[in-house]
Amino acid sequence: MQTSSQQAKDKVIQTRDQEYAVHAYNQVKTVKHMPEAARDRYGSMAHKLPILIRTAGLAQALAFVNARGKDEHKRLLDDLALTLKQQDRENLAETAMKATLSEYIYLTQQALAALLWYKRFAQSVLDVQPGGKGDDNDESR
Repeated sequence: MQTSSQQAKDKVIQTRDQEYAVHAYNQVKTVKHMPEAARDRYGSMAHKLPILIRTAGLAQALAFVNARGKDEHKRLLDDLALTLKQQDRENLAETAMKATLSEYIYLTQQALAALLWYKRFAQSVLDVQPGGKGDDNDESR
């Protein structure tokens, strides 16, 4: 029979940020094995998406990035959706569009908190800096 301290060790409680960090790291780590141009586009969008969300709003930002058509951008949206416990980018966008005001604000806060980790790991794991090679001014798209 386990004591309560042993049971507590078996069940690790993590903060939301810890969960986001672990999930984002695992997702970004898989992107590291992609070609350099793809890594750069993924990382560049990880830097840009929080700004886009703050300026345009979550639903509009998700729709805009999904419409861009680049696989790496869509992959980031899918990764973000999974981090936020949504099925995929379409489900995340639909949830954002149908949310009440308080739900929308909370979902936006969650997305920004998760994207902070994607941005950090884009810099540390993928070595993609803000304004780097994956930006729109990159002609090798």
